Amino acid sequence: MTDIPALRAGDVIDAGSYRVDEREIVEFASHYDPQPFHTDPQAAAHSQWKGIIASGWHTCGIAMKLAARNVLAGTRSIASPGIDELRWSAPVRPGDELRLTITVLNNQVSSSGAYDVLRWRWELHNQDGVRVLSLIVTSLFNHVAAT
Repeated sequence: MTDIPALRAGDVIDAGSYRVDEREIVEFASHYDPQPFHTDPQAAAHSQWKGIIASGWHTCGIAMKLAARNVLAGTRSIASPGIDELRWSAPVRPGDELRLTITVLNNQVSSSGAYDVLRWRWELHNQDGVRVLSLIVTSLFNHVAAT
């Protein structure tokens, strides 16, 4: 469990890894991003991508899954008012092993004193070290005053 109040700017968290498979890519895209380069292997082979790639929204979901399981679980996390600077910088392909690294940018108590407000950069890299996703997330946690 991550001790959110103890996190400081510059802290880096390894949030684990996830292997992507083609079935999952096609299934997600069939429901939420039905473009041929995500859903049709033959069409994708003849696209600029030269094969199936994951939807960027699927890639965001993978990052969220890793963060929820390996960082947020067991914390006082209650919400996120949003994300900034979302970037899909390289395609995600079947067989890619994605690793999530989270860097704390700022951690402060809200002006009301009710919440810890954490801004952090989430980055997914593939097995070759290529960044495939970057975003800045603001997360809210119930604040517990030090005793």
